[in-house]
Amino acid sequence: MYLGIDFGTSGARACVIAPGGQIEEMARLDYGAPTIDEAAATWREVLFSLIAGIPAGMRRRLAALAVDGTSATVLACDEALNPTFPPIPYHDARAVEEAAAIRRAAGWAHPAASASSGLAKVLWLKKHLGLQRARLYLNQADWLSALLSGQPVADYHNALKMGLDLETGQWPAWVEYLADVDYLPIPVKPGTTLGLLERPRARELGVHPDCLVRAGTTDSIAAFLAAGVDQPGDAVTSLGSTLVLKLLSETRVDDGDSGVYSHWFGRLWLAGGASNAGGATLRQHFSDDELEALSATIDPERDSGLDYYPLPTRGERFPVNDPELPPRLEPRPEQRADFLHGLLDGLARIEARGYARLQELGATPLRRVVGAGGGARNPTYARLRARRLGVPVTRAHEHEACYGSARLARDGLALFPDEDTDHD
Repeated sequence: MYLGIDFGTSGARACVIAPGGQIEEMARLDYGAPTIDEAAATWREVLFSLIAGIPAGMRRRLAALAVDGTSATVLACDEALNPTFPPIPYHDARAVEEAAAIRRAAGWAHPAASASSGLAKVLWLKKHLGLQRARLYLNQADWLSALLSGQPVADYHNALKMGLDLETGQWPAWVEYLADVDYLPIPVKPGTTLGLLERPRARELGVHPDCLVRAGTTDSIAAFLAAGVDQPGDAVTSLGSTLVLKLLSETRVDDGDSGVYSHWFGRLWLAGGASNAGGATLRQHFSDDELEALSATIDPERDSGLDYYPLPTRGERFPVNDPELPPRLEPRPEQRADFLHGLLDGLARIEARGYARLQELGATPLRRVVGAGGGARNPTYARLRARRLGVPVTRAHEHEACYGSARLARDGLALFPDEDTDHD
């Protein structure tokens, strides 16, 4: 059996799969509402509780596990992996001065150059804690994996926003200058075997003593892995509170002007971006029941006639990077079904514009899109999207990030084909 654990913004979910990929067990634990001071202790408790809650027979058959977490959520730790400061969450943008220093060193378009990046948080912590109160800075998934394996490393996906050079797999000289890499974890490829689950922990949790711990990934890439696409030109759109687009490309593309960057994916690249538009806007105006009922009355083969840009509030990241871009939700038609048609049409245009931007930058041409998340369940929206995108649009058979992490536990580096890959 293979275990994947996904740490999201409000709770954690576990998935156990058999060698053939069949789901054998799913479980979820919510965090409740811990204060930021309690967050790390809550994550630790939930991690062990989720594992302990798996049926005993499955725990004794676990061959490997992997954990994903929210990108750019950073912890300062001592050598025993105890947090020495409350975790700084992914959306925290306090590190404005530190981001400016990163931009001077690496250029304003670097993925680590925002005030919410992992590296900006590391520099803020280093300045405010001093060396005596932090020996290591870890991303959330890296810390959770280290609690199980004893090996504090940074997987390439989480390390991107810490400044990792994806061409060399090393911390570049400018990161060493700003942060001192002795305080950063060793970068490794996602899926790398870190070692066995620590023996006392395995015994305490009732897990097979030969269970491997593999390096994890971010929550959004775990959701991509869950969809099971693996050919250049394949893409996954996560249709949740926001729109997240990820396209498998033979070419690496990065462009700060339009919020585009690429993740390592073996001999391929995972190019994409995230729009602020999405389901959060729909929920400002419609209940779930209304969305379902009104969608059934919409003809997806005709245009809405409305030029909406459905942001929940001011500011956009992708396919245009404009923090002052206002929502565009006027004129408002009399019929609520027509209003919904305009919103769905607007979201479909943003998605199409996003994939077009990736191709303008040189990414592999789009050949099909798999939808994940709650929005993928709406057949009217799917047909609208297919008409705008001009390629086949399907729904992911599996879309939970924990399923993607379970695949990572099972397949390791084999998920990222490369001539130099060690298929351990």
